[in-house]
Order: sequence, then C-alpha cells, then structure tokens
Amino acid sequence: MPGVIPRPATAEPGGPPPWTPRRGITLGVVLDAFGRAGRPLADGPPPAPDGVPVADSARIATSPSAVLVGLFEEDGETRVVLTRRSTRLRTHRGQVSFPGGRIEPGEDAVSAALREAYEEVGLDPSAVQPIGYLPRAFAFSSGAPITPVVAVLAARPSLSPSPAEVDRAFDVSLADLAAAFTEEWWSEPDLPRFPMVFFSVEGETIWGATARMLVDLLSTVLDESTPVLDESTPVLDERAPGP
Repeated sequence: MPGVIPRPATAEPGGPPPWTPRRGITLGVVLDAFGRAGRPLADGPPPAPDGVPVADSARIATSPSAVLVGLFEEDGETRVVLTRRSTRLRTHRGQVSFPGGRIEPGEDAVSAALREAYEEVGLDPSAVQPIGYLPRAFAFSSGAPITPVVAVLAARPSLSPSPAEVDRAFDVSLADLAAAFTEEWWSEPDLPRFPMVFFSVEGETIWGATARMLVDLLSTVLDESTPVLDESTPVLDERAPGP
C-alpha cells in the first residue's frame, strides 16, 4: 500500500513546471547538460545548505545517507531507477524513493549508494558508473542529509528487490517525469507558506525528498536556471514520529 501523503486542508494548486516537457532526452543530452551545470565527482559531495527547516529540531538526525540516481537509455529516452519502499519499514513506509540508505562508518556517499543499491535491488556495482552529485536534500521529519549520487548504467538493469526493504522496483523516463510535474502550496505551523512538488507516474505518486531531487535533476538536464525550490524550502516526507 502506498504511503499516505499528509496533505493539509489548506493546500492550494501551484504553478506549471519550470521547464518545457519534451521527448528525446537521451543519455548524451543528460551527460552534456550535467557536464555544463552538474557537480562532478572530482568536486566532492555538495555542501550542506544552512537553515534547512525540520519538523522538530529535537529529532534532527546526525546520520547522513546517500541514494543512487541510476540512469540508462532505452528507445532514445533516458530512464531512472526508482523503488517503492516496503510498508513494513519503520520510516517512509510505502514511499517512492531512490535506492539508498545510511552512510556507514568508513564509507563515502558513492560507496554507500552503490552498496545500498546492491542490497535493496541487486544492482551490480560493476555495472554502475557514478558521474557526480545533485544538491543535498533533507528529510523534513528528521533533518537527515541525503546525498544523491548520479550514475550511468550501461543498459536496462536486471533488478531483484529485497522483500524486507522494497515492495517494487521500477523505472520511468525523464520525459514522462518532466510532463508529470504538479505543484501545490502548503502551510505548516511555524513555517511560511511553501511549494510542494509531485510526479504521478507508473501508478505511483512521487513526492517529498525524492521529488525534490528529481526537480534538481530535471532542472539540470532541461537547462532550467531558475529552480522551483531553493535551499530554504521545507521538504515534507512524512509526519515526525511521536515521542
């Protein structure tokens, strides 16, 4: 069962996508755009922005995590690998996410993202070529920083989801994602009114931190210089757990 979106009663429709949706987003297009506007591996992980709002400062997590934004081309379109988290997990149940998880002691973001992708969906690390990073995102309920590692896959991967962590592994084209963008304006206690973004594709609704990272990816690939979200925009992904 998909995760429940905690949409407030005050939610209002937002604006159109900040890009012009189009077809034919090949890997060559992605790599060219990322080379111009992305953050390459040689530059190291992106710095953490200051002043990111979280649901409860007493619950700010100290353990960073990393996710793998795995891209491959099929029929002239770049596609990205996503998962729907198991409803049996303690947090973010049933939500769509990238493969990934906590950065363990002695790991960097790249090695953690590769390890987690192998553990969650059986993605062979030898078939993955990391190329850089997207800006860091933060889980609203915990404040945990998430480093997105962008990587290229040689072909459609053969995935074997771990039942303990993943209910479904799937992929979607960047062109379909670009066309599926919707925005709402939300309000939360003690926070200014802010935009929330969604992508409804493949029978799933992508939102929260994963939607934010997809906005960063699409903005880079489609040459959108004015981001729909900035570093101070809250990212809600679920209600903070009770004490």
